[in-house]
Amino acid sequence: MKKTIYTLAITTLLTATVLTGCQTSTKKEEMAKDKVADAREDMADAAEELMVAKKEATAEEWKKFKAETNVRITENESRIAELKVKMKNTGNSMDAMYAKKIDELEQKNKQIKIKVDSYKNDTSDDWESFKKEYNHDMDQLSQALKDMAVDNKK
Repeated sequence: MKKTIYTLAITTLLTATVLTGCQTSTKKEEMAKDKVADAREDMADAAEELMVAKKEATAEEWKKFKAETNVRITENESRIAELKVKMKNTGNSMDAMYAKKIDELEQKNKQIKIKVDSYKNDTSDDWESFKKEYNHDMDQLSQALKDMAVDNKK
């Protein structure tokens, strides 16, 4: 009899534990859906913040970039002026060709300056791509000016 009572008590206890310890599948589904919805909202917020951070330069970064740009453009203008003076002093028959190249470089320098001056630092413009394109153009112009200085000395 004791054995039957113990078996019945243990079975009842185990059944009660299982029933109270387990959640229903609908409750589990609801909790999982809530977690997924929260995760999607967090991901959307993070993606939006990342896009804004990528596209918009901080005011301090823009000021620094603008100052560096103005210095580089001024340096290019002085190099162009030096090339024009050297070209006039040499009196070579190649002066017409050099004059044309120097004028082209001067126009590129002006175009870069206009592009930088017209850039609006807001979320509609992509800051990183603008900066990359600017650096590429400026490096090409600087290299062309260096090459002209070497060619002009020959």
